Amino acid sequence: MEALRVPQPLAGESPEWLSNLDALLERQGGWSTALHGIITKLKFNTPLTVEDGLTLYHHPNLSEVGALANAVRTARFGRQAFFNSNVHINQTNVCVLACRFCAFRRGPKAKDAYAMSVTEYVEDLGKYAHAVDEVHSVGGLHPEWDVSHYEQMFRETRSAYPHVSIKALTAVEIKHLGQRSQITTKTVLQRLKDAGLTSLPGGGAEILDDDVRAIICNGKESSEEYLRIHQEAHEVGLPSNCTMLFGTVETLEQRLQHMISLRELQAKTSGFQCFVPYPFLPDHTRLPEAQLASGTEILRTIAVSRLLLNNIPHIKAYRMNIGDHVAELALQYGADDIDGTVQKESIMHLAGSTAPLDHDRSRLARLIRDASCEPVQRNTVYSTFTPYTAPEPTHRRLRMAQ
Repeated sequence: MEALRVPQPLAGESPEWLSNLDALLERQGGWSTALHGIITKLKFNTPLTVEDGLTLYHHPNLSEVGALANAVRTARFGRQAFFNSNVHINQTNVCVLACRFCAFRRGPKAKDAYAMSVTEYVEDLGKYAHAVDEVHSVGGLHPEWDVSHYEQMFRETRSAYPHVSIKALTAVEIKHLGQRSQITTKTVLQRLKDAGLTSLPGGGAEILDDDVRAIICNGKESSEEYLRIHQEAHEVGLPSNCTMLFGTVETLEQRLQHMISLRELQAKTSGFQCFVPYPFLPDHTRLPEAQLASGTEILRTIAVSRLLLNNIPHIKAYRMNIGDHVAELALQYGADDIDGTVQKESIMHLAGSTAPLDHDRSRLARLIRDASCEPVQRNTVYSTFTPYTAPEPTHRRLRMAQ
């Protein structure tokens, strides 16, 4: 089926979503009195406050909070749930930092430390390039690599596989490259875009509160630096995602203020495509005081993010982190996007994820349909959308024994 081209500002969203929402909320009716003020704000697209977020977090009926988030999601996107075909290639696990929550990082002298050369990176991508349209690459802060290393990597990737979008490098990696290259982060971003970079992932946001960051990722970029680097990316024409790691040591108020900080930047730039909330995975890491999120808290946080982030189009159910079963439920709790076919991945699996990596498009589409949604394959920047129809199964004819 031919891909549908949608103007970028809509990102697949219905231009009549507010009137759709009003009709959906009226049709469902019977909302709890405690939610009436929030519902009125949603109808007029008025941004919710921290106090509204706390009301949603403490509301005793999780299903009702989920239904409210699902109404907003349905008003915006109908029954569509978006995915893409991608591969994760983590170019190095060598890192000059040692964040307490990270199970991926290795020191340069560790036995299992690795750093792909540009040739090795391109060759590794070649194993998957026939089946994907995006490569997602983040890694450690290598002590020797500067911006020129990544310029070469992206140019050779683009030359070898021009159909593959490059979504790569978190804000702290951009900061590190600026320091190593003795140039501004905005210059780093412009040079990488010129070399073929398509967009930035949102990793590294953790919680945008410097008191929390001092405990879980001391030495990483500050809250202000994360927001500034993403603003600069948007200014040079690189869209980005944004994330939230929850379930470590943060309060609910800090989670909510994190979302509001992202929403305020989005009001300036409109450069965020997707918000990806994911819980801390404790295995093999060094944060024993972490609070750890239950399955119901994961679903509630996804629902709250859909309701608070009224100007960020997409909310992703990060299957690699929360697993297939919770991801499927999340599509009824406000999420409209699910990470793609992901042929390989290291960071989440070293931290304890057990989500399968070998999802092809048909299996992912089945997961989406089981959530009562319609699978739609998108590109990296949410500008083309193709309704996905699984191919007819092939039946092999058995030979009769002679």
